Amino acid sequence: MQPRTPLLCVLLSQVLLLTSAEDLDCTPGFQQKLFHIDQPAEFIKDQAILNLTFSDCKGNDKLRYEVSSPYFKVNDEGGLVALRNITAVGKTLFVHARTPHAEDMAELVIVGGKDIQGSMQDIFKFAGTSPVPRQKRSIVVSPILIPENQRQPFPRDVGKVVDSDRPEGSKFRLTGKGVDQEPKGIFRINENTGSVSVTRTLDRETIATYQLFVETTDVYGRTLEGPVPLEVIVIDQNDNRPIFREGPYVGHVMEGSPTGTTVMRMTAFDADDPATDNALLRYNIRQQTPDKPSPNMFYIDPEKGDIVTVVSPALLDRETLENPKYELIIEAQDMAGLDVGLTGTATATIMIDDKNDHSPKFTKKEFQATVEEGAVGVIVNLTVEDKDDPTTGAWRAAYTIINGNPGQSFEIHTNPQTNEGMLSVVKPLDYEISAFHTLLIKVENEDPLVPDVSYGPSSTATVHITVLDVNEGPVFYPDPMMVTRRENISVGSVLLTVNATDPDSLQHQTIRYAVYKDPAGWLNINPINGTVDTTAVLDRESPLVHNSVYTALFLAIDSGNPPATGTGTLLITLEDVNDNAPFIYPTVAEVCDDAKNLSVVILGASDKDLHPNTDPFKFEIHKQTVPDKVWKISKINNTHAMVSLLQNLNKANYHLPIMVTDSGKPPMTNITDLRVQVCSCKNSKVDCNAAEALHFSMTSVLLISLFSLACL
Repeated sequence: MQPRTPLLCVLLSQVLLLTSAEDLDCTPGFQQKLFHIDQPAEFIKDQAILNLTFSDCKGNDKLRYEVSSPYFKVNDEGGLVALRNITAVGKTLFVHARTPHAEDMAELVIVGGKDIQGSMQDIFKFAGTSPVPRQKRSIVVSPILIPENQRQPFPRDVGKVVDSDRPEGSKFRLTGKGVDQEPKGIFRINENTGSVSVTRTLDRETIATYQLFVETTDVYGRTLEGPVPLEVIVIDQNDNRPIFREGPYVGHVMEGSPTGTTVMRMTAFDADDPATDNALLRYNIRQQTPDKPSPNMFYIDPEKGDIVTVVSPALLDRETLENPKYELIIEAQDMAGLDVGLTGTATATIMIDDKNDHSPKFTKKEFQATVEEGAVGVIVNLTVEDKDDPTTGAWRAAYTIINGNPGQSFEIHTNPQTNEGMLSVVKPLDYEISAFHTLLIKVENEDPLVPDVSYGPSSTATVHITVLDVNEGPVFYPDPMMVTRRENISVGSVLLTVNATDPDSLQHQTIRYAVYKDPAGWLNINPINGTVDTTAVLDRESPLVHNSVYTALFLAIDSGNPPATGTGTLLITLEDVNDNAPFIYPTVAEVCDDAKNLSVVILGASDKDLHPNTDPFKFEIHKQTVPDKVWKISKINNTHAMVSLLQNLNKANYHLPIMVTDSGKPPMTNITDLRVQVCSCKNSKVDCNAAEALHFSMTSVLLISLFSLACL
């Protein structure tokens, strides 16, 4: 078998040569340029497919044929034959014929063929461009095909431009990207012969095509004809290895999955021409680690890159595998996987995921626990075993008390680190009621079991709990204790007799009583019989009384060793007695000596007692008995009154006795001096200095008034 060449490795390095415009009897090129054949079941090696006829009108000296597929050739007789038996080659084949004088392209359409690599016409962009000479213009160009990665020597001729009607002395000029535009200087043209040459190595992955322009100019550089497009196509060489660019590659497959389950897809990238075998990749697994229980646990689709399982579900058991993680070295090879292809590798990590195919089991059927009565907290840890993955809900346990907990005294929770069941007492237990408890507990997983697995007898356990007797403190009943008494009852009055009992009924202990907290020091308790009496007068208005309720605490102490103590609360509701006189506010007022409004101040009254021992209050001016009164007080409402003047007074300080009386039975009265400052008020300024210098009592005011009347 002959060695394969790349699909696009056809070199078109010359242009068609024209005869003179007058010599049109012979047209260079193929006599027939388009052929149609039906796709056979198989192309047979060395069997002629069709015959091609090419002429350069010069005797076909040094005629060479190149075929777009490396699986075909044209023999010396012009017959197209296959180099080996092959079933599919695509939809189109191109045959390139070339001599030093002319070249042409023929197209073979395979009816019913599959487009596996694209057409050469698409690759070379020949659509709408005929490689045969056109008679309507004298400059004749054909696309130039140059393989990438050519070696020295440079420059080397790659094609030729022909102008059949070029005037004497005219020159060829080449322009465009790669000539006078960046990257400059890659191509040049012999201005006299039209030969096009390349000056350096080309890289198709950098620039795949160059669009140049050819024109003819006179000796002064003026364009005679053109510009005419000249396309340079860089032919791909297999110079790029496949690369896996999307890593890391991690796949997951559930244990017990059926054979053929797809795990993941791995695809590589090849920078070579995707229309050629240079970028046609094939995949295979080079190495599997670990290689147990089978060295071939997985298979990769050579074309798609899909990784699938190939072992039976029984071998894909996570609990029996040495390691649930597999690492595969995946190789991608171009040239459709042929030995001449370049390779690239990547690592695929495949995790065998757990499913809940093992139920949790208690490590023993019965557990024992001991707890003191009255105590709360964890009393025992229940241990289980589960073969599933500890990082999943298939392993995490959920516990339930299914029997023996009618009073909801117990709770069980899962320890997230150990998966143990932590059984706790949440309501204190009483030894005198029950010294033993038996609980039935079941365990399940957070995730449901697979259909063919169920919870068995090992998923339940019994816990026996022994309650230890402790010396409990006596208990007051009722608690709190409440009594109601009038304040100010006589010292030594009995309030109540407290009652405390010892829960340790089997120990037959005695109880003594003591005062624990008595903020005001008003109470005493008999240590033997628990009688509470007063040692001081109870005062409802004391700051230690809140909302008429006084709170005290008492202790009941048993005779145990060591003794235990219970605390009881006594709430004394104090009924009000009218034992507080009302008081007025404010006690200081100011008024201008020339005020037109003789109102002095509005007084309010308050009382520490409760209704009906408070308002309505009665306001009076004490001892104002002379006929010509100076002051007046008027009731506003039940709690307020207005003090006003009957005439203006001189600047001075006046003390007015105000008497206020509450509504209690019997009522209580309070007399308070109201200090009134009569000030000078001029030009919006208030001056009370003169008032400070004079101090008149109400009696002095009355005497002055009487003296004034006598002088009249």
